[in-house]
Amino acid sequence: MELNLEKGQRVDLKKEAPGLTVAIIGLGWDVNAGNSGSFDLDAFAFLLKGGKLTSTADVIFFGNKTAQGVTHMGDNLTGAGDGDDEQIKIDLAAVDAAVDEILIGVNIYQAVTKRQNFGMVNNSFIRLVDSVTGAEILKYDLTEESSINTGFILGKLYRKDGEFRFQAVGEGLNGDINQIADKYK
Repeated sequence: MELNLEKGQRVDLKKEAPGLTVAIIGLGWDVNAGNSGSFDLDAFAFLLKGGKLTSTADVIFFGNKTAQGVTHMGDNLTGAGDGDDEQIKIDLAAVDAAVDEILIGVNIYQAVTKRQNFGMVNNSFIRLVDSVTGAEILKYDLTEESSINTGFILGKLYRKDGEFRFQAVGEGLNGDINQIADKYK
């Protein structure tokens, strides 16, 4: 059964998805009608240790696709079509035990240069799917007013009592991936 989350809501994955070993995090979005130019939104994951990003190797995105059980599944340059625009695969058992949070986000590539922001994007979502069964476990639709933001942390996987849980975040950010990453150092 899929859970539709609200901002801040938390889910115990052991309870809601017993036996989950490999998760697919799907991210999707649409460009508002009437906006010209190409929009390239990019999914990313930050592996935090002690709540901090301690290495550039722990930033997973189209330019660094794999680290510690987390794999970026490919860069969609247009966001065209229905469903997930980009995906991140997470092998929960392969994630280093020192990683206490995995932040999942999206930003607009070259947003400042192209004068683009999330006010020009709609239908943004994050969902978590069991890679083995294909079952959608949860989904969070971003409904925040985001006209000035160029990026978002949509959700996070975090450890509590040795088990992974998920939280819908919906935190608007500005900057390119490097500037966003700097916030977590």
